[in-house]
Amino acid sequence: MSSNFIEKNLLETDLKCKLPLDSDFKPSILWQMAFIKSTGDSLKSIPVSIGIEKSNGCRFVYKTRVFSEESGLSNLNYQYVRQLVKTLLWIYGGYKIIISGSEKIGKYIRDIYSENGEHSFDAKFMAGIYEKPFEVVSVSIDEIPSAGGESMSLGRHLEGYRIGFDLGASDRKVSAVIDGEVVFSEEVVWNPGNQSNPSYHYHEIMSMLHRAAAHMPRVNAIGGSSAGIYIDNRVRSASIFRGVSQELFNKKVKNIFFDIQKKWGVPLKVINDGEVTALAGSMSLKKNAILGIAMGSSEAGGYINKTGNINNWLNELAFIPVDMSARAPLDEWSGDRGCGAQYFSQLAVIRLAKKAGIVLDNKQTPAEKLKSVQDMIKKGNESAMKIFETIGCYLGYSIAYYAIFYEIGTVLILGRVTSGQGGHIILEKAEEVLKKEFPELYKKITLNLPDESIRRVGQSIAAASLPIIENNINKS
Repeated sequence: MSSNFIEKNLLETDLKCKLPLDSDFKPSILWQMAFIKSTGDSLKSIPVSIGIEKSNGCRFVYKTRVFSEESGLSNLNYQYVRQLVKTLLWIYGGYKIIISGSEKIGKYIRDIYSENGEHSFDAKFMAGIYEKPFEVVSVSIDEIPSAGGESMSLGRHLEGYRIGFDLGASDRKVSAVIDGEVVFSEEVVWNPGNQSNPSYHYHEIMSMLHRAAAHMPRVNAIGGSSAGIYIDNRVRSASIFRGVSQELFNKKVKNIFFDIQKKWGVPLKVINDGEVTALAGSMSLKKNAILGIAMGSSEAGGYINKTGNINNWLNELAFIPVDMSARAPLDEWSGDRGCGAQYFSQLAVIRLAKKAGIVLDNKQTPAEKLKSVQDMIKKGNESAMKIFETIGCYLGYSIAYYAIFYEIGTVLILGRVTSGQGGHIILEKAEEVLKKEFPELYKKITLNLPDESIRRVGQSIAAASLPIIENNINKS
């Protein structure tokens, strides 16, 4: 096999499902499958392991093969490992990358994750949330550490008077929940990402909690979700606080939920909204091995494993590279091409609307632009429908990519992008891709688009169920 032949095979994979509005799309899954097959067919391939390490002894190890130097094809290794490392880093999270089996690949990864490297954003981000210096080390194939991790039970506590909330980039929701039944629910549009004073966020959150509390005789616990990364109720990174300076973030935002908990004096738990999405699906469907994908202002991910617990992972699907095209859109945070946020969010709808020839009002917010496109579907606008058909194809190929790293029985699809008829179009096209391209996955994975009531109320109940109430509840 020549290098040119294999490279041409990797770059020119023909799709069985054509995307109406994106002929440039090159799914990561097909590129990865072609590379793996090529190394498997070659007698000159070598084993390589990639470890992602975080605190408390948690470590994930992924084993694969690449071309040896003697093969004359080793130049193809770098793109493969680059995509793989970025994917593993944002799914599992960690401050240390361990490359075993190839010093050259180790040096390459070390260079691109250096302070001035192409993936410096990723390195700085991980160093910030884990509060440790980021590093990349190379070891021999025999020196790769063993994998070690942990999972924990999550939510499902329904007794008592509880408040559940969700903080999105475009709206915030809150519900009063009594013994698992929603007695009050409210959704309010807000714009937290542009607010530089964290007092705004604090008072908005406190206000919605008081509105929910007014519908119950008392409050026993508060649970919530938000886009971003939360570790032990501390805010490590969240888009709703992106307008706040780093100095104020450190002083006022990191412990904002501890401050709120002190005011209420009850158990409080806040986690990533993708995790709550998956939990809501597990509770309503009574199933496990669920990958939740929320399509809103960005893409959020959450995963309930086959035992019904969550793993100690980030599940930041927004940063996972799903498109290998050199013309893929740029991620506004990391600057990388082909990341999920540009494919499974209102950003994707707005980007594809332009390709569909739909002119949107620039004075509208992204959420309002999405609503305009969704209204066009109600009127039978075929160009608007093609937007959601394209997103559905993106989703089908990306689910197959996610399935390399997650054991998936059900994919739960939520978020404002999936509201109305657009959500059904996305689901149908994603199923078509799985059926035509990945028939074995099609047999194993069920795609679920909950109805509107479950999407809104189910998430509230799941969020409210997060805290454990230690003492007996007095309901008199």
